Amino acid sequence: MPLLEIKQLTRDYLDPEGRTHRVLDVPEFTVAEGEQLALVGESGSGKTTLLHLIAGILKATGGTIHIAGEEMTALNEAGRDRLRARSLGYIFQTFNLLQGYTCLENVLLGMKFGPGVDRPRATELLRRVGLQSRLHHLPRQLSVGQQQRVAVARALANKPRLVLADEPTGNLDPANAAEALKLIRDACRESGAALLLVSHDREVLKGFGRVVDLRELNRATQPAAAA
Repeated sequence: MPLLEIKQLTRDYLDPEGRTHRVLDVPEFTVAEGEQLALVGESGSGKTTLLHLIAGILKATGGTIHIAGEEMTALNEAGRDRLRARSLGYIFQTFNLLQGYTCLENVLLGMKFGPGVDRPRATELLRRVGLQSRLHHLPRQLSVGQQQRVAVARALANKPRLVLADEPTGNLDPANAAEALKLIRDACRESGAALLLVSHDREVLKGFGRVVDLRELNRATQPAAAA
């Protein structure tokens, strides 16, 4: 059984005039245990929407999403939150760090939604990403690359089975982007987590053995579907 299995997944929205528009229509998509793959697609192709559906941040209009054998799409909001905390890590493009909390506190807060707070593990994760001397620094006291490292540590805090990364190198210069990508991939490999990474950067994409173009996967953006 795949770690992530999607079937007939759709997401619709209503425009201000009350008309329904389909933004995502994915017949089938899978990710294996421990697999690392990249998802590519032009702006508006539904990449972030797909990640948010997998994470349970958005609710699907139709279809199913199974993560580690559990059906995300069958759960209410509280149930989706629990499954996300238990099985998923999410690295946002803008990091989404809490600005009033230190590096260590950001990781510890992420743990509160999972199995529980584990201060030694949080400290060790920050050490592994090279921030052992920055545990008590606030995000604004860090470089952009260092903030990305905190986001990686937080994403791995609850020992997720699957890590989602939405343009994680988009705000970094080439040198920091290469370093961040290696950090993310190595961290997932060491922890046994699968990685689904969204990017449009060719330098990032060429390092992945499997690259999926969402324009080919999403029937809602294909000319035949729009006709």
